[in-house]
Amino acid sequence: MTMSDNAAGSPLTVLGIETSCDETAAAIVTGDRRVLAEPVLSQIEEHRAYGGVVPEIAARAHLDYLPGLIARAIEEAGIGFDELDAVAATGGPGLIGGVHVGVMMAKAIASVHGLPFLAVNHLEGHALSVRLIDEDVAFPYLLLLVSGGHCQLLSVEGVGKYRRLGTTVDDAAGECFDKVAKMLGLGFPGGPAVEQAAMTGDGARFKLPRPMRGRDGCDFSFSGLKTAVRYAAEALPPGVLKDQDVADLCASFQAAAVDVLADRCANAMKVFEASSGRPAFVVAGGVAANAAIRARLETLTETKGFRFVAPPPRLCTDNAAMIAWAGIERIGLGLTDPLDFKPRPRWPLDARQAAG
Repeated sequence: MTMSDNAAGSPLTVLGIETSCDETAAAIVTGDRRVLAEPVLSQIEEHRAYGGVVPEIAARAHLDYLPGLIARAIEEAGIGFDELDAVAATGGPGLIGGVHVGVMMAKAIASVHGLPFLAVNHLEGHALSVRLIDEDVAFPYLLLLVSGGHCQLLSVEGVGKYRRLGTTVDDAAGECFDKVAKMLGLGFPGGPAVEQAAMTGDGARFKLPRPMRGRDGCDFSFSGLKTAVRYAAEALPPGVLKDQDVADLCASFQAAAVDVLADRCANAMKVFEASSGRPAFVVAGGVAANAAIRARLETLTETKGFRFVAPPPRLCTDNAAMIAWAGIERIGLGLTDPLDFKPRPRWPLDARQAAG
């Protein structure tokens, strides 16, 4: 029997629920790393007209979609609620209305079926997701967590044990991608739109800044880069931006963002305290799905003597499989949460940061 097994010696089976932003997701995951079901309902169309996620609309959509999605996950997995060992839900950070919906649903299922309840930190879900797909990723490992709301470098020392090496001092990388897409008229969601446009662009056409590059430390800054894109667009001849202008701006912006990420990660690799000869460098979060970022960081990792590991794109964006897996990691250590847990709009991974 391992930490991922139940009392009967069978792999733990956990229902995961994710409602922190604009994806409604449920998943059934087992302790032997099988994803039995992972239906996701995107809310892109609900938010497209507004150019971004509207919290109230997101919460109402979660309320409408989640019961049916959980029923679908149970059906696709071919099990009943009585075969679950626990229920895990994102307890924060995130849009608090949506987080409340997922937590209340998980509490109800846990209460009715007599199951342990686990409130999972959404960031920990991203941080541990790589261990769902690669059992050889051992603690400690170096993590770049890069998403729409977060950009951090962390030493992952164990479940619930994180040491933050650096963070953004202003915008997150994903937020910057979204804002650039909006100012260039590329619509929502912005990150994939910028990446797509950059494929046909000239990344050397616009001379954009690389904030923080060359400085000591592991912190990030992207606000100035975003502003520079706006100035570059405004300096073009008046009128509607041509498609090639947009493509070149996207390519130049993406090249600058990749340079910043690579520089900061190189610094983190210098200060990371490894316990093995070739530790893992993990990239997770929605922006980790960007192919250009992955390629550059994979090359950097090889030159620095680390092993590059990243979850597949479906596990980089918000998903319930990572929440279920984080629940399995936690319950395997005897960690559960009471039913009076209160959802948290903010929830730092580094306990010292939270205390501060």
